[in-house]
Amino acid sequence: MLRSVAAVAVAAAAVAGCSGGKSDNANPGGGFQVSPDTPAAKGTIPSVSWSLYAEPQTLDYLYAWDYPINTVLANVCEQFLRTTPDMKIEPGLATSYTNPDPLTWVYNLREGVTFHDGTPMTSADAVASLKRHLDPELASAWGTAFRNVASIDATGPLQVTIKLTKPDALLNSMLAASPGTVESAASIEKAGKDYGNPQGGVNCTGPFALDKWTPGDSITLKKNPKYWDAKLVAKADAFKFVFIQDPSARVNALVSGSVDGGYTVPSSAYGRLRNTPNGKLYFGPNSGSYLLAVTNLQGTMGDLKLRQALSLAIDRTGLIKAAAGGVANEAKGLTPIGAWGLAPEKAPTYFATLPPVKQDLTAAKKLVADAGGGAGKKIVLATSSLAPEITVSANAIQAAGKSIGLDIELKTVTPDAYTALFTDPEARKGIDLVVTSGYTNTPDPLEFYESMVTGAFANYGNYSNPEYDKLYEQAAGTADPAARSDLTAKLQDIALRDLTSIPLFEPPHNVFMNKRITGAAPGIAQLYWPWAATVGAAG
Repeated sequence: MLRSVAAVAVAAAAVAGCSGGKSDNANPGGGFQVSPDTPAAKGTIPSVSWSLYAEPQTLDYLYAWDYPINTVLANVCEQFLRTTPDMKIEPGLATSYTNPDPLTWVYNLREGVTFHDGTPMTSADAVASLKRHLDPELASAWGTAFRNVASIDATGPLQVTIKLTKPDALLNSMLAASPGTVESAASIEKAGKDYGNPQGGVNCTGPFALDKWTPGDSITLKKNPKYWDAKLVAKADAFKFVFIQDPSARVNALVSGSVDGGYTVPSSAYGRLRNTPNGKLYFGPNSGSYLLAVTNLQGTMGDLKLRQALSLAIDRTGLIKAAAGGVANEAKGLTPIGAWGLAPEKAPTYFATLPPVKQDLTAAKKLVADAGGGAGKKIVLATSSLAPEITVSANAIQAAGKSIGLDIELKTVTPDAYTALFTDPEARKGIDLVVTSGYTNTPDPLEFYESMVTGAFANYGNYSNPEYDKLYEQAAGTADPAARSDLTAKLQDIALRDLTSIPLFEPPHNVFMNKRITGAAPGIAQLYWPWAATVGAAG
């Protein structure tokens, strides 16, 4: 069920209150402030260039599971519903919906919307797009969201009806993220196996259309002159995404002006980007935290005592200074308090009861001893030059493990391969731990805790707990937001008890723009909001 406007607005405020303000931990240059927007553009602009830390492996929305692909697709493809920069959910390609009974959702689609090739959008396109998530051969990253779907049918030229096998309050909200994407059915069929790659492309309804994809170099979008939403007609005629894997090269490109902007800039460069006269660094709302994900519960880290020991060995205060440039808060839960848009007035109570996560080497060493010691027990932690948050965290975790007798081996992979760890089970073979930024795509934190259900796509360590699964099903079938939030808090307690992932720190989202442009939303909603449409001339 949709969050109310008031509730989600408070969620955005909670993010600002949690991550913003004047922080003693902030990097030299002062505290950090969080805002859902940046100064509005003052005019149009011929072109904008934007950095991406990795090339998308595909532009197929079924696999839109990470920042690079979502950052591009947010401006090309659209969903039934739309997540706004201040983490509200509003109508998108669907103008309205009803929930006439617990097992039925009916969506009325917007009239007059055309795909980039000029053909009209119909309910047949929407049905075909959603049904792709149900095809086991396609192995959608979002298949778990549709696990309770019995049927998806066109019940009118612009009406779609979804029937469920059991009540699922989360599904509706998920239609404001990749699961709700609508693509041309004819284009999907025509492209076949090439759909979403440089040859097959995509044909959606957003403010930009895919113009050119040069593998290994860039993706260029062109303005959609017939875009249906007059408020979000693109201010740039062209938008070019440049792939720059090396963090230093990415920062140099931003400062020199060879690219105009970029999201998720390296924390090690915060001081430099704050002090350059050539642009400005902004911090926005975030629904995620940095976590140490356990990707192999059948290996050494399957021992809960060793997971508890490693968590107790980590110096989070030092980690925030070293890995996050001081711009973060210590994480008590697996999601930040600002992600709890379901019932934000209740969230502070949930977090107040969570025990503080403090370094305690004595207790950690005892747990290792109780587990039979760490000698000869191999633990592999994946790391990458993708971002200093990852490399610095990995080194700190390795050192923390060594201090209590755990032998943690670092395995360095390329940025592209690191992204694959979260979409390809084969890529995770031989990996026990990985530093990740876990986040929600909607204002409902239940979405995050869905990832620990037995068999869920994002259940990287194959965690399985009947108690957890039963409680999740109860939460998913609870329509009342406050009651569902209470159940989600219990899921959080179980996940922290079992340490399915180890909390590290909570950073804000960020964006840098040089002085010629402005208008990009700085928060994590940029993964679905058509943020590039509002980027234009700064003066």
